Amino acid sequence: MAPKEQNPARGEILARRRGRALTLQALYEIDITGHEWRAALANQSEQFEAALPGRPFAEVLLEGIQRHRADLDSLIRRHAPAFPVEQMAVVDRNILRLALYELRFAMDAPAKAVVNEAVELAKTYGGDASPRFINGALGAYLDANGPETNDQQRT
Repeated sequence: MAPKEQNPARGEILARRRGRALTLQALYEIDITGHEWRAALANQSEQFEAALPGRPFAEVLLEGIQRHRADLDSLIRRHAPAFPVEQMAVVDRNILRLALYELRFAMDAPAKAVVNEAVELAKTYGGDASPRFINGALGAYLDANGPETNDQQRT
């Protein structure tokens, strides 16, 4: 019996999912310890070998998030005004930075997929209210900027 062929798109989706999780873990370390992003990524990659297929994507995300951090925090303030960024749960703040970076600057994934992935990260790593909070803040961003914003800007 011939081996079953793996769907390359599925492999890419899984690598991106792992890359997002690795990115979140590195962002958490950066916030807690003040480590530089490359060092945090190396630390997290050593601890979570399963995330290694996502490391190239995580590198792109981390570099972009660090480059646009002030802009991302401004977006968070605008779309989640009841929650000061500095007082927000570290996990929630970094999930928002990650998702907003993808929506605003990376623009290489459909908005719906980015939001769904962010909510899944919130379910896995955040508190009980995190998924609803993340979904609401990202929904507010998309309401203000159009749900097709990143899809249209790629074409």
